[in-house]
Amino acid sequence: MRSSRAVLFVSLAAAVAAAPALRAQAPPPMPKPGPEHELFKQDEGTWDATVESWMAPGAPPMTSKGVETNTLGCGGLCLVTTFKGDFGGMPFDGRGTSTYDPAKKKYVGSWTDSMSTGLMLGESTYDPARKLVTGYMEGPDMTGKVVKSKSVVEYKADGSRVFTMYTQTPDGKEVPGMRITYTKRK
Repeated sequence: MRSSRAVLFVSLAAAVAAAPALRAQAPPPMPKPGPEHELFKQDEGTWDATVESWMAPGAPPMTSKGVETNTLGCGGLCLVTTFKGDFGGMPFDGRGTSTYDPAKKKYVGSWTDSMSTGLMLGESTYDPARKLVTGYMEGPDMTGKVVKSKSVVEYKADGSRVFTMYTQTPDGKEVPGMRITYTKRK
C-alpha cells in the first residue's frame, strides 16, 4: 500500500513538473486557404444549369434543368455543393464537397446523389493556363456497380463553366455521358 502511494506521488509530481513544458509547446498553426483555394471562390454562388445526358453513344442527348448552389466552408478551405434538378422528370438531389490536398497536390472531393447507392470519391488537377480541371471519380452507379469516370470542367471567358463527365464504352473509348453548362446568377 505504501509503495503504491509512493508511485502515485512520483507520477503526480512528474505530471505537475512536465505541465509547464507541455503548455509551452504551441499547437501547430491552423491551415489557411492558399492560392489553390481561389478556384473555390470562382465557383461560389448560385448557378443555373442545363444538363445534357447521353443514354447511348451517338444518341441525341436528353436535356433537363437544375440549380447548383456552392458555398465556401471550413474557413475557405472547402467548397460545399448542392444540386437540385430533374432527370427525365424524376427529382434529382446531389451533394458534394471539394478541398485541396497539399500532400497529394490535387483537389479531392466526394459526391452523392439521389440516383446512386453510395459515395463517389475523386481527385483532379487544375491547369490555370487552359482553365481546365481534369480528374477521375470512382464510386457506385445506379445499379451499385463501382465505376470510374473522367470529368473535365472548363472555365469560359464569359464566366460560365462546362462540366463534362466521360464514360467508357465496352472497347475502352471515353465518350461524353453528361455535360452540364452553368451560368452564374447575378
